[in-house]
Amino acid sequence: MLRVLLADDHPVVREGLRALLETHGLTIAGEAENGRQAVELARSIQTDVAILDIGMPELNGLDALRAIRREAPNVRVVLLTIHDDDAYVVEGRRLGALGFVLKSEAGAELLSAVQAAASGRTYLSPRLSSDVVEAMAAGMEPVSQRLTDREREVLQLISEGQTTKEAASMLGISVKTAGTHRTNIMRKLGVHETAGLVRYAIRQGLIRA
Repeated sequence: MLRVLLADDHPVVREGLRALLETHGLTIAGEAENGRQAVELARSIQTDVAILDIGMPELNGLDALRAIRREAPNVRVVLLTIHDDDAYVVEGRRLGALGFVLKSEAGAELLSAVQAAASGRTYLSPRLSSDVVEAMAAGMEPVSQRLTDREREVLQLISEGQTTKEAASMLGISVKTAGTHRTNIMRKLGVHETAGLVRYAIRQGLIRA
């Protein structure tokens, strides 16, 4: 019996997905409301497939995927998203996700994606498939390629309204280090104020508008 980890910041969404998957005989091994919890659960509980919403707080789905592939490589990942933007799917595929399902088309498609991922096969929502293949063939630049993993974490927290001190505390690093990351992010992105960071984070899907 497949064991599934659900990660979405909306309890109602998790409830609906849980009911769908349990109806088809899958076991919900755990639930997370943000990316950090998802990574911790993937490390600590027996899980076959993790379903990650891309737009989660504290740590978005793409960066959670990155961490899970590094720290719990046996867990297969399905990304759940409201975005039909090729860039998110191309980046997710590059990072090792096997399933990509639009929230608007969840239901039976999610079940198919989980089953495919558990078998090591790729599944994409029909609305994504042809466009994604073309985007991959064109060598689309990955999302946030210019930033390091830690810089993306700092960017997301600051864009969500955390101060540099608060971000440092949440990440377990010094305020000075967090400040250095912030400075480097602004330099790399060519922005000079927090509002510019927020706009960039929204465009990249790190936070919701």
